[in-house]
Amino acid sequence: MKSLASNSAMKSLQSRWLDLPQRDKNGSVFAAVLLLGFVLWTLLISPAISTIRESGAQARSFDAQLTKMRAMQQQAVAIQKQPPQKYDDAVRTLTAATNKLLGASAKLVVTGDRANITLQDTPADGLAQWLIDARLSAKSVPVDVRLTRSLQAGAVRWNGVVVMSLPAK
Repeated sequence: MKSLASNSAMKSLQSRWLDLPQRDKNGSVFAAVLLLGFVLWTLLISPAISTIRESGAQARSFDAQLTKMRAMQQQAVAIQKQPPQKYDDAVRTLTAATNKLLGASAKLVVTGDRANITLQDTPADGLAQWLIDARLSAKSVPVDVRLTRSLQAGAVRWNGVVVMSLPAK
């Protein structure tokens, strides 16, 4: 039944097409070619050209990331090759870094193999540098961090407690 209806519809379209003047046929073919070209451009060609244009910047970004990761890897290997630090040296180094970089905004209390640092309105830059120094110089890493961030006069300040590990005695 369907095929009869589609056959008659197809015959009707063919007869209408044959009855059209040549100018209308050419215009219809031109419009169909334009529509097909637009669809091809939108779905296939334009995304490919966009990808090619962005690939250079993406490659440079990936190269920069790779360079940074290799530098971090070299730093990690260098840290691993250093001899283990003694407990007293680690405490002394961590205390010196705390006094130098955090000053009066931090209070250091050492108990066993842990160092508790209580922060009060500590500047973000000082805390970041202190964490780097604690890791590299004192070979101490954060075990527990409970910080809250506050803004004072447009500057970021940190309050809370940082618990750092120390080498065994």
